[in-house]
Amino acid sequence: MNISDIRRNSYQLCGSLGQKGYMRWWHSFSGLEPASGEVRTFFVEFFVINPKLSRDIPIYGQHPYYKKNGIKPSYVMMNVGVLPGANGEPGKQLHAFYPISALKTTGTPLLMEVDDCFYSEDHISGCVEVSATDAQKRYLMTDAGVMVWDLEVHKSVSCHTGLCSSLVAQFCNVLDSYWHGEGIRSFFRGTVLLDGVKYIVSPELSYGYADKHWGKNFNNPWFQFAGSKLHSQRTGKELRHSVLAINGCIPRFFKFPLRRRLMLQLTYTGEDFSFMNCRWETKETNKRYIWHIVAKNKTSIVKISASCLKSEMMNMNYENPDGRKSKLPLWIGSAGTGTIKIYRRTPQGKELLDTLSISNALCEYRAE
Repeated sequence: MNISDIRRNSYQLCGSLGQKGYMRWWHSFSGLEPASGEVRTFFVEFFVINPKLSRDIPIYGQHPYYKKNGIKPSYVMMNVGVLPGANGEPGKQLHAFYPISALKTTGTPLLMEVDDCFYSEDHISGCVEVSATDAQKRYLMTDAGVMVWDLEVHKSVSCHTGLCSSLVAQFCNVLDSYWHGEGIRSFFRGTVLLDGVKYIVSPELSYGYADKHWGKNFNNPWFQFAGSKLHSQRTGKELRHSVLAINGCIPRFFKFPLRRRLMLQLTYTGEDFSFMNCRWETKETNKRYIWHIVAKNKTSIVKISASCLKSEMMNMNYENPDGRKSKLPLWIGSAGTGTIKIYRRTPQGKELLDTLSISNALCEYRAE
């Protein structure tokens, strides 16, 4: 539901998750290069892994020495960059690593600072520079380049996953990965400098998104789809404070995985539609990933058909808390499109409330 909870957005890895766990605070938004009119989608992520295993230097799980000796990773990572563009421009992912001791944090509301990088609920700023020499080190999982950002953030719509991400759920180990969407509809304002090119980020055109994931492992399959560029067929207008956010999860009964599920929230002109009962399938063609989703609750039904071009996606590199890097690529892009049909349940059956078109949606997908 659309409930803000900055306590859930705070720095927390309870119990065993401190030795086998991760946290990632994700932000994505669009910016405009004034001279050319080019629009690109950027991302800024604060990533913390296995903080209780920290040393005076970052421990890289993909480094040959640590892999050979079975040593788990432990570090703070700034993961920043740009997603592929609509005209064939390649994406870029830049990593900067720090020991856990370099991270300064507060409680609630959360403030984080590591080197030149800063996080709060309403402001993010920083700089990451990766040399060509460092980019050749495979264990750093990075490209070469420089990105500088300074942005105000206004989080206007939240997705509170309730008991699914509560302390009780974590204690009972019901999920591998937990999700809280404090800013699934966010407005960003500021600037990004990427490899010497300056982009202007304005609130109305930023189509921003911010959330947090944490847990002992990544979801498998990994599926996330979110977008706030929605047009109503009923009114013919773009909807300002409406957003769709979908996140996959795999519940567990003790140590046994159950059927994969989706958590879905659609906020439509001030009304929230939340679902845990979703049927979904993924289709792959030579050019696209395609998703069909049907979500139902007692009062409403939502049907979604969405897709993303493979040519507008890139492989995002992570290692999990055990130090393993999946052999399957994690595809991510910001050019998702689709159609959303919203139905109201009535005694006579169902009534179509509106049909929405979605564009410039964030897509993340890794197959099983």
